[in-house]
Amino acid sequence: MCSPQEGDLLRLEEVFSAALAQIDSLVLQPLLSAAPEPSEPQDREWLQLLQRLHQSAQQLWEVTEESLHSLRERLHHPDAAGLESLLLLRRADHVLQVHVEFVESYTCCLVAQAFQKGAKRSEYQRGQQKVLRQLLASIGAQGSGGTALAQALRQPHTQYVQQCVLLLLSLVDATAERHAARELVVQAATCFGNLQSFMRQALDQATAMQALRPTLSSRTRDVLCTPAHCLLQDSQDIPVTVTPLRAERVLLFDDALVLLQGHSVHTFDLKLVWVEPGQDRDTFHLLTPEEELSFCAQDPQGLVVWQWKVTQAVGQALRGKKDFPVLGVGPQPTELPSHRCTAYTFRAEGRLCQATYEGEWWHAKPHGRGTLKWPSGQNHVGDFRQGLEHGFGIRLVPQASEDKFDCYKCHWQDGSVCGYGICEYGSDEVYKGYFQADLRHGFGVLESGPQAPQPFRYTGHWERGQRSGYGVQEDRDRGERYIGMWRADQRHGPGVVVTQAGICYQGTFQADKIVGPGILLSEDDSLYEGTFTRDLTLTGKGKVTFPNGFTLEGSFSTWARGLRTQGLLDTSALPPAPENICTRQLGLGAFPVESRWQGIYSPFWHFVGAGCPEGLQEALLGFDVQSSRELHQSQESLRCKRTPLKNSAGSMEDILEEVLQHREPEALRQYLRKALGHSLHPLGKLLRRLMLAFQATYAGMGANKHLQALAQEEVRQHAQELEAAYRGLLRVALQRRGQAPEEEEDTETRDPQVQGLVLALVLPSFYSELFTLYLLLHEREDGLYSQGIANLSLFPDTKLLEFLDVQKHMWPLKDLTLTTNQRCSLVKDKCFRSATECLQKIMTTVDPWEKLQVLERTYGEIEATVSCVLGREHKLPMDDLLPLLVYVVSRARIQHLGAEIHLIRDMMDPSHTGGLYDFLLTALESCYKYIQKQDMKLHCLPGRRDFGELW
Repeated sequence: MCSPQEGDLLRLEEVFSAALAQIDSLVLQPLLSAAPEPSEPQDREWLQLLQRLHQSAQQLWEVTEESLHSLRERLHHPDAAGLESLLLLRRADHVLQVHVEFVESYTCCLVAQAFQKGAKRSEYQRGQQKVLRQLLASIGAQGSGGTALAQALRQPHTQYVQQCVLLLLSLVDATAERHAARELVVQAATCFGNLQSFMRQALDQATAMQALRPTLSSRTRDVLCTPAHCLLQDSQDIPVTVTPLRAERVLLFDDALVLLQGHSVHTFDLKLVWVEPGQDRDTFHLLTPEEELSFCAQDPQGLVVWQWKVTQAVGQALRGKKDFPVLGVGPQPTELPSHRCTAYTFRAEGRLCQATYEGEWWHAKPHGRGTLKWPSGQNHVGDFRQGLEHGFGIRLVPQASEDKFDCYKCHWQDGSVCGYGICEYGSDEVYKGYFQADLRHGFGVLESGPQAPQPFRYTGHWERGQRSGYGVQEDRDRGERYIGMWRADQRHGPGVVVTQAGICYQGTFQADKIVGPGILLSEDDSLYEGTFTRDLTLTGKGKVTFPNGFTLEGSFSTWARGLRTQGLLDTSALPPAPENICTRQLGLGAFPVESRWQGIYSPFWHFVGAGCPEGLQEALLGFDVQSSRELHQSQESLRCKRTPLKNSAGSMEDILEEVLQHREPEALRQYLRKALGHSLHPLGKLLRRLMLAFQATYAGMGANKHLQALAQEEVRQHAQELEAAYRGLLRVALQRRGQAPEEEEDTETRDPQVQGLVLALVLPSFYSELFTLYLLLHEREDGLYSQGIANLSLFPDTKLLEFLDVQKHMWPLKDLTLTTNQRCSLVKDKCFRSATECLQKIMTTVDPWEKLQVLERTYGEIEATVSCVLGREHKLPMDDLLPLLVYVVSRARIQHLGAEIHLIRDMMDPSHTGGLYDFLLTALESCYKYIQKQDMKLHCLPGRRDFGELW
């Protein structure tokens, strides 16, 4: 059964539908028809607003017609169509949105004075004057022109909404509590009640904008009095004082705060306004990107209104839409978010002038991830903190002269580059290393482009942007490498120069020039002690020691035909022994090994001293990339979102937890092997930085035999430092758990651990360059050894055993019933083969400990073979072992055995000194020296015609 209220609603909808149709035909369509094609932007604007109003009125009429249809169906067929079938109830939100759109279109026309401008058209006045007067009289509208048109459009709608609210409220009362559609009726009544409030406020704001227009200058009026703005508060209504700008008038719009000061207009985007209470009740503060404004008023209540309205307006601007039903209705707004994301262009003078920042903000400061762009083309993508670049970022700086950029992929701290970074300059130079206060500072590598006229690479320490401290520079144009001390970007202090020609010089530099006496070693082992020119030409007093032992002491100078000398030549000396030549090592004592690469270790200890914070790991330890392509793959460059790599070592918390779980000897070995091999683990990062410095020093031109001792002590020092680094991580891990750190072991206890554990693990990383130096240093000895091997290889097995005085009862010739040929074949194929093959494995590993184990197994294979021949277990004394070992070594034909022996001796665990392994290594060394002396005469060797008899 239908209620009386439904019949009233039907009549109300019919009246409103007719009014909308009349307004459309008598007002809107004639207005649009009479308007000519606009030629000015202002005319185009108000015409577009009228077109929008016409569209919204059409939509409102269509919805009203649909509502009428549903009401008629309900009244004619009450049993078939329930109360919930009414459009006003079933789609109340949709109906509401259409009404809101009509109200907003109407108020925009009011603010833009579209009705006044349209009514002034002579075409409109002539065609619609009489009809319009009848319409205005029928609805009781007063006034003339645009004012009357505005009333004609507004009044029917206002009356409709008022009566609709009353009818819906009455319908709520008439609907039973348990009726299925009661909730829909309540919702519809609430929606239209909110709509009524919204209409009142929208009209008030439009009226305020109309009143504001005549009070402003023409230039200011065109900027502020637009439909896009809604005036929320004016300081002429509620006085307020703003400092420090001392504005004459303060206007709060729905999207901006405007301060008028003479002819100046200061506009603040509400999305970038933070409201903070003052220290007392008489003030509150607004934070903006470039200003901090203080609001105060004599009337405390007025100040509260301003603060409340500004807070509400900021909230609306951040949400992107107006509060509905109206501003100030309903519950209090939630606290404004401190973190926001938007764009802003800085205007004040300074480094950010005209720069546009787009990204995250916190309390009016860039904070989080964002992008800065300057008009010059410079831009910065990265992390910010309190308005300054802080954290990882990528900056492009255009070069003025060419279409090139300097690209900085670095860590920033408080606005300046600080920490590790990679810089690719427009000149094609690349720097990878540490910065402080925008300057290179600490360890770093600077390399020129491949096409540079004077290609170079510097690996070492920097101070305030200049090379300073220990460093290595390779001058590819001159074909030389400098290893030594620097100051103020020049070679200064002790240094070593190595050239492609094999010349090696050690001396003192001052302001990039050689000063005082020095030492020069040539490729043929000639030694010069004296003074030089810059290009290492002998000049002044000096002494030359030739490879044959002759010496020449006197004065040297250059002339057109070469070198001139005047002095004393001594030919009485004997040639120096090879071992004496090997002791000619440069750099020892000139550069204390513990201070050479402190620039690599210092950031690590800074990191450990800070407690290994996650945020500092990359800035202090560096990111593991070797090229721009790898860096691009490690983050989304445009948005600078750092993403963990696929082979990530885990968080710092995980790393420290793993340190605590692997403290037993074998577990520790496995853990250190894994950590040192991982490019993102702190220990792995350290090791790779050390490898980089080691290769820069000793690879290529640096592969000079006179630098072997320098490299050897460097590897040992790195092992000690890495072991200390592990203990530093362990100490931090224990502190985080609240446990006491382990007691520091004394040097005598710790050094063997370093040698036995860490040195063996890090040696493979330096082995290639280090072993090359051993090869060069012992090249002459190994040459004699190779000749000895060649000579001994001329002997058949049995003859060699006889030559080496191996007792015949230990020869593996047990089956004497075989023929001569069969017996010789058996001996040749099987004679100590297992020991020979075992010894050859010494070349398959780089670990001195594993090499010693190979030597031990070789000894065991020799002893086992002899025991089988004798038919009983037999322990070989040294007199019997050495000949057999010489035989096995000669048949194993190990290349560069001298270099192998010396490397094992230098790098082996000191705990093995005096033990079995030391004994076996000494025995191998004796065999090596014995074979070197086997320069046999041809007549002592069997001729080719006699080989058959020996077999």
